[in-house]
Amino acid sequence: MTMMIPFYQQRQVHACGASSTLGHRRLDLRSVLLALALVGASSFGHGAAHAESISGALAKSYGYSPDLNQQRAAMRAADEGVPRATAGWRPTLSASTSIGVATHKTVDKGVVKLSSDSVPRVSSVSLTQTLYNGGRVGNGVRQAESQVLQSRETLRQSEQDVLVAAATAYMNVLRDTALLELQNNNVNVLQQQLKQTEDRFQAGEVTRTDVAQSQASLARGQADAFQARSDLQNSTAVYRQVIGEQPRNLEPARPVEPLLPPSLEAALASALKDHPRIQAALHAVDVAALNVTIQEGALLPTVTATGSAAVNREPTGFTNYQSKSWSAVASLNVPIYEGGATYSAIRQAKEQLGQSRIQVDLQRETIRSAVVAAWGSFQTSKLTIQSIQAQVRANEIALQGVREEAKVGQRTTIDVLNAQQTLLNARVSLVTAQRTQVVASYTLLAAVGRLSAATLRLRVATYDPTLHFDQVKGKWIGTRTPDGN
Repeated sequence: MTMMIPFYQQRQVHACGASSTLGHRRLDLRSVLLALALVGASSFGHGAAHAESISGALAKSYGYSPDLNQQRAAMRAADEGVPRATAGWRPTLSASTSIGVATHKTVDKGVVKLSSDSVPRVSSVSLTQTLYNGGRVGNGVRQAESQVLQSRETLRQSEQDVLVAAATAYMNVLRDTALLELQNNNVNVLQQQLKQTEDRFQAGEVTRTDVAQSQASLARGQADAFQARSDLQNSTAVYRQVIGEQPRNLEPARPVEPLLPPSLEAALASALKDHPRIQAALHAVDVAALNVTIQEGALLPTVTATGSAAVNREPTGFTNYQSKSWSAVASLNVPIYEGGATYSAIRQAKEQLGQSRIQVDLQRETIRSAVVAAWGSFQTSKLTIQSIQAQVRANEIALQGVREEAKVGQRTTIDVLNAQQTLLNARVSLVTAQRTQVVASYTLLAAVGRLSAATLRLRVATYDPTLHFDQVKGKWIGTRTPDGN
C-alpha cells in the first residue's frame, strides 16, 4: 500500500537522524517515499499495480456493507405495508367444499322398512366487500406510505454512517502506515546512534551514562514501533470489515471541503431542513397521527356486502337430491361498547403521537449539536495542521542546532536524543492531524445530511428506493419478490 506523508500534500519528510559527525545517515525525501512504497507493497498486496483511491474504497463499501444491505432489505419489507393496507379496499373471495357418508333408515315397530346410503357433498363460494369501516382503510394506506418514507430516510442515514465509517477506516490505515514508517526510521537512527555512542565510549569521549541514555531511547523507540505495527494491524482488520477487502496500494486523500457549506449558519440551516434523522422523525409523527385516526375509526360503523352461492348434492339409492342457493347480504355493524379497550387504544395512540413530536425536537437539538461540534472539529483541524507544520519546521532547525553544538561539546547525547524525539513527536502529530482533517470533513458533511454516493459522485450504481416500491404497490397476487425469491 503506497502512501505519502502527509496525505493530501507532498511535503518533504526526514527521518530523525543524528549529524554526519556522529556517523548517522539522514534519510532524504526520495528514500522515505521509497521506504513507504516498499512497506505498503510488502504489507498489503505484494506491490499491486492498481492504486486504490478513497473514492474507490467508498464505492466498494457502498456495495458491500452488510449494514447497508440489511437496511435496504428492511426498506423493501416496509414497502409491502402499502399493498397490505390497500387490501382493505379489495374483496375477499373464498370457496369451500365438504363430502361425507350418510345412512338413512326408516324403522316401524322395530322392523327396518327403508334403508339407504348417500354421499352428501356441499360446495359454496363467498365474496365479501367492505364498503365502509370508519376510514380505517384509507388512513391505513396513508400510514403505510408514511412508514415507507420513514424507512427511506433511515436508509439514507445508514448510507451516511457507512460512508463515514469507510472514510475513517481508509484514513486510519494511511495514518498507521505512516506512523509505523516513522517509528521504524526512528529505530534505525537510534540503533546507529547507540553504535556511535558505544564507539565513542570505547575511545573515552563519553561516559557510561551516555550509552545508557542511548540504550533507553532505542528501547523506547522499539516499543513505539511494536505498538505502531499493532495499530496498523487493527486498522487493517477494520478496513477489511468495512470495505470488504484488504487495503492495497492506498492513495493519499483530500478533505471534501468543496462540498461543505460555506459557514456554520449555512450548515445548520441545511441540516435542520434536510437531515435524514429529522425527516425520519417527521414521518414518524405522520405515522402516529394517522394511528390516532385509525383507532378512532373503530368507534364508527362498519358496512360490508357479502354474496354467496352454494350447491348441496345428496344422491341416494332412491333419489338424487340436489339444491342450489345464493344470497346477497349487506351488513351494518355499529359498535356500542367493547369493555373500554377501544377508548384505551385511542388514548394510547394520542400519547404516542405526543412522544413522536417530542422526538422531532430531540432530533433537531441533537443534529444542531452534532453540526456545531463537527464544524468546530474541522476548522480546528485546519488551524492545528498549520501550527504543527510550524512546529515541525522549528524542531528541524532546533535539532540541526543541537547537532552543531554537540560537535563542539556544548550539548550532550541526551540533548540530541531529546531533540530527535521532539521532532518525531511533532511529525507524528502532523500525520494524525492530517488524518483528523480528512475524517472531520466527512463527518461534517454527514452531520449536515449531505453525505451520499451521489454527492461524492462515486462510480457505483446508486440504489433507487422507489424501484421496488413501484413494483409491489399495485400487486394483487403472487408470492415471488421482484428479485425472484
